[in-house]
Amino acid sequence: MAILNLKTTHKPIKLYYQSLKKFQQLNAVNEGAVKVAFADLLTACCQQFNWMLVQEKSIPLTKKKLIRVDGLLVRNDTLKHGIWEAKDTEDDLAKEVQKKFKQGYPKDNIIFQSPERVIIWQGGKQVYDGEITKPEVLVESLKLFFEDRPPQIENWEKAATEFGERVNNLGEKLVDLIHSQRKTNKKFIAAFDGFSNICRLSINPNISDAAVEEMLIQHLLTERIFRQIFDNPDFTRRNIIAVEIEKVINALTSKSFSRNHFLEEVDYFYLALEEAAKTIKEYSEKQHFLNTVYEKFFQGFAVKVADTHGIVYTPQSIVDFMVKSVDEILKKEFKKSLSHKGVHILDPFVGTGNFLMRIMREIKKTSLPNKYKDELHCNEVMLLPYYIASMNIEHEYLEATGKYEPFAGICLVDTFSVQEALQLDLFTPENTQRVQRQQNSDIFVVIGNPPYNMGQVNENDNNKNRKYEEVDRRVAQTYSKGSKATNKNKLSDPYVKAFRWAADRIKDEGIVAFVTNSSFIDNIAFDGMRQYLAQDFDAIYVLDLGGNVRTNPKLSGTTHNVFGIQVGVSINLLIKKKEGKKSQCQIYYGNVDEFWRKEEKYAYLEKCQHLGGVDWQEIKPDKKNTWLTAGLQADFETFIPMGTKETKAAKGKVTDTIFKLFSNGVNTSRDVWAYNFNPDELAANIQETIATYNEQVRKWQHRQDKSVKVDDFVTYDDTKISWSESLKKYLKQGIIVEYDQNHIRQSLYRPFTKSRLYFDIYLNERCYQFPYIFPTSETEKENRVICVTNHTQIPFLVQITDLIPSLDVGGRQTQCFPFYTYDEDGNNRQENITDWSLDTFRQEYQDSTIAKWDIFYYIYALLHHPTYREKYADNLKRELPRIPYAPDFHGFANAGKRLAEIHINYEQQPEYPLTFIENEEVPLNWRVEKMKLSKDKTQLVYNEFLTLADIPPKVFEYRLGNRSALDWISDRYQVKIDKRSDIENDPNRLDDEQYIVRLIGQVITVSLETVDIVNGLPPLD
Repeated sequence: MAILNLKTTHKPIKLYYQSLKKFQQLNAVNEGAVKVAFADLLTACCQQFNWMLVQEKSIPLTKKKLIRVDGLLVRNDTLKHGIWEAKDTEDDLAKEVQKKFKQGYPKDNIIFQSPERVIIWQGGKQVYDGEITKPEVLVESLKLFFEDRPPQIENWEKAATEFGERVNNLGEKLVDLIHSQRKTNKKFIAAFDGFSNICRLSINPNISDAAVEEMLIQHLLTERIFRQIFDNPDFTRRNIIAVEIEKVINALTSKSFSRNHFLEEVDYFYLALEEAAKTIKEYSEKQHFLNTVYEKFFQGFAVKVADTHGIVYTPQSIVDFMVKSVDEILKKEFKKSLSHKGVHILDPFVGTGNFLMRIMREIKKTSLPNKYKDELHCNEVMLLPYYIASMNIEHEYLEATGKYEPFAGICLVDTFSVQEALQLDLFTPENTQRVQRQQNSDIFVVIGNPPYNMGQVNENDNNKNRKYEEVDRRVAQTYSKGSKATNKNKLSDPYVKAFRWAADRIKDEGIVAFVTNSSFIDNIAFDGMRQYLAQDFDAIYVLDLGGNVRTNPKLSGTTHNVFGIQVGVSINLLIKKKEGKKSQCQIYYGNVDEFWRKEEKYAYLEKCQHLGGVDWQEIKPDKKNTWLTAGLQADFETFIPMGTKETKAAKGKVTDTIFKLFSNGVNTSRDVWAYNFNPDELAANIQETIATYNEQVRKWQHRQDKSVKVDDFVTYDDTKISWSESLKKYLKQGIIVEYDQNHIRQSLYRPFTKSRLYFDIYLNERCYQFPYIFPTSETEKENRVICVTNHTQIPFLVQITDLIPSLDVGGRQTQCFPFYTYDEDGNNRQENITDWSLDTFRQEYQDSTIAKWDIFYYIYALLHHPTYREKYADNLKRELPRIPYAPDFHGFANAGKRLAEIHINYEQQPEYPLTFIENEEVPLNWRVEKMKLSKDKTQLVYNEFLTLADIPPKVFEYRLGNRSALDWISDRYQVKIDKRSDIENDPNRLDDEQYIVRLIGQVITVSLETVDIVNGLPPLD
């Protein structure tokens, strides 16, 4: 049972009484004034359950009768929780209650409130009447109101929770059943093979049997919902795709399998679902409820499907805003409307149909039959949402016209693959005809919510996003080609492909309206995308709804993000006009307060109604296709770049840059296996991986089925191997990997955190340039590397090392600038600072004694300078550092040399004299499990035996990203056991038990001296 956490001492209660006191002082005693205070109190309570208080809400009692309540509490699954009615002090509350009931107000769960009294009715009876001038009575009444659960709702909550846990097991049983029937049931074998071939032709040529099985299971588990909740007994007969799947299911049940018997163990879920749905009267609310069921289903069963496709339900306020904005643009820019004949509308990622249903409500009823028949189009690639969308759209039409007509505009097809599959039969002849009709239509409006994820995190999940020949080629020719970024991985995100596809699909003119990940607005990786969007369209409107938890850790995805996800979200309206580009694309930007809760963002959209209600700011991109230039300093461009892609690729003499070569840190794609504090553990882990890999190579070479794909062939045992794209490529090539003890190297894994690395071209996904930077252990004695981390999510940081750094050595991807480079055998040492930069520095300072090492250390000091980092903070989030000339060159060079000395040789620095607080009841113990800083950060709880005290506050002024050096130590030096592989990484040293205690003291010393050196740097001006 859900509990309301509310006490008389809590802030919302105190604020309520304070507000009432202020109203009394102002003599504001009428209902309209005093109910504000109670509304705020209800809202605070709603936030605990992620519910919403909708004020001044009209509720239908019958088709002709409405009541208007002061407040309706709506749960996150769209079920109504209760009603609030407010009265003022002068009203006789008991009489007002009876008046409301005579009007037909429900008695399920309703709270009547005046500033002095509360009456609550639940289940048809009065259950509470109290004087709320006393805080404890107010709290008691609110707990009663919020914690009430009618039996059907209580059963639904319990069933929904259990279903998420049980459905996965049920799915596995169905998989086992299908596998057994595919061996013995000839009728089912033929039906399944035929259906699989259809899927490969229609949806994805690489679709696996497992994915086909998943479609059958989705159908089995959900078709009852459509029949019962939506009173649609003919669903499986009317829907053209359901008809095909039923043929396969009938073949499956042709022997002894009974679907009803099989589903008996989750019958309680369906019954609870149906009973809860009976409390919902309006079809639109049933649709919202079904969306919640849809998300719970995918979270419980089709986790990989949800991850691959980025399943997120679009809130209604966003849908409303986008649809009305499109209609407004059509009127103002094209003298048309959504009702206008010839305006074909396509939702290429229809989900459960929200956008098209809202568009149908905006279309004039006289125009709707023709639009519905010929000019509304949508695609869906997943079976369950396809079913839901079909039913929702058809019911919307029935509500509007009083006639049922099947919706012929929906296609079960992958939007991105349509062009690649035009000659194929797409699932059924009728589905093929629909797809071809859509392809032949002049689409004028593309609207929707594209998939938003970039790809799988772990190759062992075997859940990669599909590649698409045509749209991937278009992204490569435009967005990728136009980018100056060193890392373009983010351009693989499906939402980026959606922009490219839509810009091409509307041809000469039209509108694209997408709600997407907002990273493209200002992330450096999307500079080429921004360039081409401005070329493809005449006007662009971007409404930034914020919510990026990764760039602002003070935010909560659940609380502040409109989708409840971790990345920012924006509404994007793009306009292309046929008469040709008369001028440069006009780009308009709007945003909401970053700290608004999602409910406030929804309310803002409702208030604006459409793009005409937004306060837009026209933005002028700079020459680097940066849209948001606020905070960027123009003089940054006049400084010397540390490195550029052009000079890195150039052959021969290099000019206009300081370093010739730079590189990402090493990307293993299997850090748990390739890194370990303990070299013996690392050796054992790597040998396990090598043995498993080589065994898989041999099996692959002797496989009987030559058509099988590597992804479907290899073993995915997380305790034996972690696959990556390159490792699978080597397997296909038949490469056998041999273990080499010499490949175990020292590495800087995170700031002041050394680890052992198995440095190997086969078992590291990308070594980048490090075979030429630290090819041998001997080169670590003389080479040094400046590592810079400039990322939108964290403040700029710089660190130096004489070891191989990891890809994320700064907490995010890091670029590394070495002093020397070598051949792969460690010979042919070359200085990496260009002769051009040496000459330039000598000329600038008129000092022929300046050496390349001086420039190296000058840079290291300058990148620490507070003025430089503060003034150019926004520039440093976007691009690699550029180096200005400071007045005192040697002052910086000397400081940089000392910083490098203590940062590289931090283990040789003296320990800071901390106070050791020992627990007399515990034996002496130097072992760390997990350390923890006290709230005031003056003490570090090392373990149960030892606490290190008197940490000077100045230590925390030396920061590397979001953390101080000491924070990095306390975070990294703990025992970790990886959940997938069971590999343990233990930083404790048996041969040096006090290493970690000593390290803490040394890092404090280094931090204090670093702060002093940085504060003493010469001025930049």
